[in-house]
Amino acid sequence: MKKTYLLLASALMMGFTACDTARQTQDTESPTAATTPIRGGGPVPVGAVMSKGGLRVFAFNNSQNYPESMLRLNVPPAGGVVEPGPVQFDYDLSNYQLTRMTPHSNADHLANSQQGQHIHNIVDNEPYTAHYDTEFQKELTEGDHVILSFLSRSYHESLKHKGAYDLRVVTAGKPTERLNFDTNAPHMFYSRPKGEYVGKDTEQVMLDFYLVNTNLSASGNKVRATINGTEFMLDRWLPYIMEGLPMGENTIKLELVDNAGNVLPGPFNSVTRTFTLKPAA
Repeated sequence: MKKTYLLLASALMMGFTACDTARQTQDTESPTAATTPIRGGGPVPVGAVMSKGGLRVFAFNNSQNYPESMLRLNVPPAGGVVEPGPVQFDYDLSNYQLTRMTPHSNADHLANSQQGQHIHNIVDNEPYTAHYDTEFQKELTEGDHVILSFLSRSYHESLKHKGAYDLRVVTAGKPTERLNFDTNAPHMFYSRPKGEYVGKDTEQVMLDFYLVNTNLSASGNKVRATINGTEFMLDRWLPYIMEGLPMGENTIKLELVDNAGNVLPGPFNSVTRTFTLKPAA
């Protein structure tokens, strides 16, 4: 009888351990940087902090990772033709929970969606729309449209691994002028910053963009970020933090360039956006 109790206790302990391991896989943070956070547990700088023109810019990579998360757009089909107007979007999603708050302190230090994790849907590199369900409708005007979709953490940082995004061209109606878009060429899409930032969200503003068919390096392609007229060269595909931005309207220009500083061919590889910072009410 004593031996039976020991075996049962051992089995229960193994079961608790297995459950705990599964829970950790889902819920724990996965920091990969070894440097010290500069703002009480927020984004952790990776490499040098670039300071210029009163601005501080640094990359970070200490966010929760979801390497097995997968996203695929089923409708509209790649290369398909739809009627102009409201178009149905329908995704396959695995190993990622929409509407869940990303469990990381970055959610406390960056502008964070109270609706949780979501999909960024970008049409023709226009400002994204955020979606918290795998099915929705979106207006498409007549013409060829480049549609990029990718998974986003609750604080709008994109998942950048292969399988976390979907890129395709869809035609609405019968356009007389066609878009010659090479889905196999290097492309950059703008994501953040976007809209208005208020109060503490103005202290650290995240810069995030999406690359397809290319990466960045010190001796290869880079992203030239011109923030309020001050230029920074970014040579890692990571999210970046901007500090020292003034209140009011700010302007950022992103360019995907080669090692010589030439903008790579592509309709979206140079883009300028504005966003606004406001003090707390």
